[in-house]
Amino acid sequence: MTISKTKANGKPSNKPHKLLYSTMILIGASTLFACSQADDNVSNTSNIQNERDIVTSNTAKTYAADNFVMATTTSNPELLKNVSATVYKDANCGCCKEWISHAEDHGMNATGEDVADLLMFKERYGVPYNMQSCHTTVTTDGYVFEGHVPAKYVAQFLENPPAKASGLAVPGMPMGSPGMEYQNQFDPYQIMQLNKDGTTEVYANIESVQQQL
Repeated sequence: MTISKTKANGKPSNKPHKLLYSTMILIGASTLFACSQADDNVSNTSNIQNERDIVTSNTAKTYAADNFVMATTTSNPELLKNVSATVYKDANCGCCKEWISHAEDHGMNATGEDVADLLMFKERYGVPYNMQSCHTTVTTDGYVFEGHVPAKYVAQFLENPPAKASGLAVPGMPMGSPGMEYQNQFDPYQIMQLNKDGTTEVYANIESVQQQL
């Protein structure tokens, strides 16, 4: 399988663009992750790009200085063994690579593809702005999984996809979600269902690390 479908909500104004960038940059800096943001190439303005480069550079140095090691979770090679997907990401995104490892540990045949314009792929597959994260995964049969969706819920969704749904999303980069593990820290988050008509709804509320396993 490979994720592909999603719905586009149309191109947003520049204002929500900048608000999204600022929020994601603050998350990256505060959590000490050397992870490029999902919309790294969304804006053509040099100021936003420069800010991103600075954040990526500084957090990468922090990674090395602190000898950062991501926590590992249990693996289940049978869970997604029949699922194939392409993961569109930024070349410098560390947490994207960690999520791919998480997916592969659960049996997914995941191929990472570094792209220069992530926004283009998010729009192509219909990921709304408020649902975006740092990488977009598309299965061979057209379902989209945006961001750090636990393999457990990818499998659950694919086993019985809602007729109106095109995939799932974990907006932003919640601390403690798969690929975002750090010193046993965890922030509760929601997995959102992406619908073909452009709407979204809560698919699952994740209140603990154990709930992801």
